[in-house]
Amino acid sequence: MKVLITGGAGFIGSHLTDRLISLGNDVSIIDNLSSGRKENLNPQANFHFGDISDRSFMEHYFKKDPPEKIFHTAAQSYVSISTKIPEEDARINVSGSVLLIDLAKKYDVKKIIYSNSGGASYGNPEYLPIDESHPINPVSQYGISKHTVEHYLKMYSQLGDLEYTSLRYANVYGPRQDPYGEGGVVAIFSKKLLERESPIIFGDGNQIRDYCFVNDVIDANIWAMNNGKNECYNVGTGIGTTTQEIFDIIKKETGSQIVPKYAPERMGDAKSCILNPDKLKNQGWHPKYSIIEGIKETIKYFKLK
Repeated sequence: MKVLITGGAGFIGSHLTDRLISLGNDVSIIDNLSSGRKENLNPQANFHFGDISDRSFMEHYFKKDPPEKIFHTAAQSYVSISTKIPEEDARINVSGSVLLIDLAKKYDVKKIIYSNSGGASYGNPEYLPIDESHPINPVSQYGISKHTVEHYLKMYSQLGDLEYTSLRYANVYGPRQDPYGEGGVVAIFSKKLLERESPIIFGDGNQIRDYCFVNDVIDANIWAMNNGKNECYNVGTGIGTTTQEIFDIIKKETGSQIVPKYAPERMGDAKSCILNPDKLKNQGWHPKYSIIEGIKETIKYFKLK
């Protein structure tokens, strides 16, 4: 099958590229390498350097080689940037996505699988674990922009033959995650401790998150290729782990004696977020990696870097 992955040089997108190619698909990538890396690119994929919000570039691509299905992973993913430069966040996450959806409809793409952020979309939880019926109350511009795309997908699906599945991720972690960004504490802590440096824990370390290993997230995307028509699904483990516990596990696995530094909490960070994945699990998907297994794989990757 001919598929397009936006953001295919990024953390999740590159893992998805590898899996789809291994399954025999013809994969094209659109990425402007603003956060993705060339080293992540699979040489068997057709790489197109460009921005998803650039209409002339996108129109040229679709006119020449339209895909059958699209995995939309490209995004501006920093809460801090969305707060400081909300128009840039909206340009990429909203305008770029709307252009992609509109061209998908125009060129008869069969389906879009959308990578959404569960934690950012739901905001501060009214109950835990959060299921798909939970109110949507983003506490950051990033959360607003990521969730807005679901409304466009739903509208376009009602207007014609374009199907979608929106996957609302928990905290995804694993090999290739950026260890220098503002998110991704597993990657950040692993890199810091391996380099004998003290990582920063924002707040008291008791923030609770649902950590889902990247291979399990890719399994959910592969499932969504032919399932979940016009539905939204949480992709997580349903298990909460504190930031302090993450640090302690990585410290033990690396044999480090480093202690962390503590800093004030960041604006826009919810105190707790645990997703209820039962809707997806009831349709056949199950997370395979425990937090310790996933962290071991992540540390192994960063040891080689």
